[in-house]
Amino acid sequence: MKKTIKETQLPWEKPKLESEEPKVYELVKKITSSATYKLAVEDSDFLESSEARGVRLELDYLKAELEISKHGIEHTIVVFGSARIKEHQTAMKELREIEEKLDKNPQDREVLREFYIAERMVGKSIYYEDARRFGRLVGESGKDVNDCKVVVMTGGGPGIMEAANRGSYDVGAKTIGLNIHLPHEQFPNPYITPELCFQFHYFAVRKMHFLNRAKALVVYPGGFGTFDELFETLTLIQTRKTQNIPVVLVGKSYWERAIDFAFLKDEGVIAPDDLNIFVFADNADEAFESIISWHKEQGNPLFEE
Repeated sequence: MKKTIKETQLPWEKPKLESEEPKVYELVKKITSSATYKLAVEDSDFLESSEARGVRLELDYLKAELEISKHGIEHTIVVFGSARIKEHQTAMKELREIEEKLDKNPQDREVLREFYIAERMVGKSIYYEDARRFGRLVGESGKDVNDCKVVVMTGGGPGIMEAANRGSYDVGAKTIGLNIHLPHEQFPNPYITPELCFQFHYFAVRKMHFLNRAKALVVYPGGFGTFDELFETLTLIQTRKTQNIPVVLVGKSYWERAIDFAFLKDEGVIAPDDLNIFVFADNADEAFESIISWHKEQGNPLFEE
């Protein structure tokens, strides 16, 4: 019976005969055990090398891009803010715990400092509830919960990020979280749509995704990370390296004290028109309405009437 092509053994499917080379198996084992013999995609040392950084950058970007596209997400509203701001009941619980410590050590300067900060955090817990409302407003804005024309996107962590994701989660809408891989262990907040929670190695790639589909940036009180994202976006808009989008700073009293924009203008380090790149809002409803109005004025409504 004639053998088929598949049944015929090819010359390279078996090693050289031992009769021809007694050490054949030892030699071949050394070769196949070498890192150079691994497929590139299976060679972790190669993939993690400095020379392969360009490949890793592309993969870091592409994985999230394909998944976001697969879910039909057209636009995002990005929400930034402090990871340290907690919901009211949690902030109150922590304040009571520090009050107990202060009762035992009323002169302890470090405990007094903790008490001061805990009191401030109770006050700022209003922003957690407000960011949660904002996430809900965006989540309810579509035709139904499966409408992914506009979706909330955050950095995926706790605090304000959690609140915004949670608001959309509350109404059953999809919501995105872009986490970053850090040297210390960290967890995504539990309110992100599982299929839309990503972890990035590179801050730069993560920032690209923040602005890739962004139709607005809403910024609540925060620290270094929040300032980093805010000022990078302001700079990109100022230099016209990205499309103009509404930037809304929620909590005018906080932002005017944290950053003296008028001083920067008076010193001549920014132009007077640069102050028009952003607006202030006191709450989620104002922020949301500001975004809706901005897009209507541009002749490109964000949501269908």
